[in-house]
Amino acid sequence: MSVQLDALKSELRRTQALAALGELTSTATHEFNNILMTILNYARLGIRNRDDASRDKALNKILEASERAAKITQTILAQARNRSDSMSPTDLGSIIQDAMLLLEREMRKYRVSVELEIQPETPFAMANGNQIQRVLLNLLINARQAMPDGGTILVRLRPAADDQFVELVVRDSGEGIPREKLPRIFDAFYSTKAGPDESGKGGTGLGLAACKEIIDAHRGRIRVESTVGRGTAFVLRIPVATDQTAAA
Repeated sequence: MSVQLDALKSELRRTQALAALGELTSTATHEFNNILMTILNYARLGIRNRDDASRDKALNKILEASERAAKITQTILAQARNRSDSMSPTDLGSIIQDAMLLLEREMRKYRVSVELEIQPETPFAMANGNQIQRVLLNLLINARQAMPDGGTILVRLRPAADDQFVELVVRDSGEGIPREKLPRIFDAFYSTKAGPDESGKGGTGLGLAACKEIIDAHRGRIRVESTVGRGTAFVLRIPVATDQTAAA
């Protein structure tokens, strides 16, 4: 029975990872479309205008868009290739910036503004960067879906008060979660949503369960705070990378 349960858990983790990669690829496809339009428009501008100033502007914009595309490609390839559970000292600030790069268009489309508060003295976390990015993308998409009429998401990264953990907070100004539903929020296949929204995301009941499993594997903690009509906050605590943990 134990062997069968382990096999089912392994298959569930694989399903969760594939679902996350599918959502990431879908998001990146829309971003690439925007980038290609930018490149095409500025290429036409450079062809039409033969003065040096116009061409320099066009080439700079094309370069910026190409670098953005390369960054998105690197992020997706890393998620697709790296199935390892290994952990190393990780800059969560960079993870946050990468997530913002991938979701910038989506947030703008749904009239959601994102505020970042990243304390520069925050230490590295002992983490698997790809897995933490999965958690962050899931929380950000959930937050966006909780604000169908737009709103604000706050992403805060700072050292925890005890200096043993790095604290990552994702807070939205959305609808909030009823008190009676909070105890089951991390249960597999339990969802507060009716189903995927128009973007095709959410509603499977796997996302938050996977987030908790990932944070538990990091020997960290995740909790939710929510008030109906005022919004929801997910608070993650991930162990700080020390010389001893890095060596281990």
